Amino acid sequence: MRTTLFLLHAISCCWLVSATLSKTDAKKSHKAEAETAPAELSVLERGLVVSDPQWKDIVKEEKRHSTHIKKTFQGPVLGYVTPWNSHGYDVAKMFGSKLTSVSPVWLQLRRRGPETFDVTGLHDHDPGWVKAVRKSNKKVRMVPRLLFDGWSYQDYMTVLGSEDEIEELGSELVDVAKTEGFDGFTLELWSQLGGNKRKELVHLVKHICESLKAKRLDCILVIPPAVTSTGRPGMFGREEFEQLAPVVDGFSLMTYDYSSGDRPGPSSPLPWVKDCVLQLAPNTQWRQKILLGLNLYGLDFASQGTEPILGGRYIEILRENRPKLLWDEYSAEHYFTYKRSNGVKHVVYYPSLKSVYMRISLATELGTGISLWELGQGLDYFYDLL
Repeated sequence: MRTTLFLLHAISCCWLVSATLSKTDAKKSHKAEAETAPAELSVLERGLVVSDPQWKDIVKEEKRHSTHIKKTFQGPVLGYVTPWNSHGYDVAKMFGSKLTSVSPVWLQLRRRGPETFDVTGLHDHDPGWVKAVRKSNKKVRMVPRLLFDGWSYQDYMTVLGSEDEIEELGSELVDVAKTEGFDGFTLELWSQLGGNKRKELVHLVKHICESLKAKRLDCILVIPPAVTSTGRPGMFGREEFEQLAPVVDGFSLMTYDYSSGDRPGPSSPLPWVKDCVLQLAPNTQWRQKILLGLNLYGLDFASQGTEPILGGRYIEILRENRPKLLWDEYSAEHYFTYKRSNGVKHVVYYPSLKSVYMRISLATELGTGISLWELGQGLDYFYDLL
């Protein structure tokens, strides 16, 4: 998640620079005019959830979410928000009634010395925005992402081996949550040790969650996929899941980033997503605590490198190139190809109404929740499906 996060930060800052249109392209792109007024009917009722969408329909309709903003998905929905994507803040306010939890990517936990911890990033805390989100949904839980940042291997070893260190860490998090008015935290620490020290990490997470829950605070854990893209077991498996499920309120499962680098392909093939869930929870006892991860960004593959793309850039590419979208039946994702002025071929995988619909349907079938990485990266009409 951290690698993708930094790439997305960079791309959201600079895509405007590299996306200029020629006069000819600009004339062509005006043929598909976007409509911005909300629609009376949902995307399902308008017949837009199809395997063969036209590029011009996406450009025209993507901002036209239904005026009836009401949650239809039965499970919990966690939405991430990042400080560098202002549209995500707007989405959280607009569609707050469809979210059960919001996780702003604000905070870092640093170890300053023996039994001394400090939560940084609190300057990003925006109480006015939090109030606005709560106004749209009084029951929404504000659970900022807390990244264990700047920890040395020795820091981990010291904390994992000391009950006093763990006790102090838990107390610090409770104090910060109470002072800032948070409803808990979304912990990101599991992948930092590369799959090592699992037993010790289970003990640490258990203690943190127990400390938070004792004060009626939520404890959500970010976890890597249970199966890698090469079919090997991941860094978090069924054993750890069953040990932590009684105390963790939700597992934010990173079922995306399946393809990367110079290997064009889908972000989250549907059979792989299902397998990741079933590997953790073959039985249904704790499965409702899994928040199946949906990526709302896409990837633009080319020989000179791969770039994440957000909704705005995606629409520009559609306008410029007017591609034919193809449906990958196995992965249940749309993709298309295009060439830039330098003749280099690009392959783009980006979420569509159909791909999002099928993943939400899978979550319903399996009885899981959903986590969205991240609000504001996708197209506004996606939220009709929640």
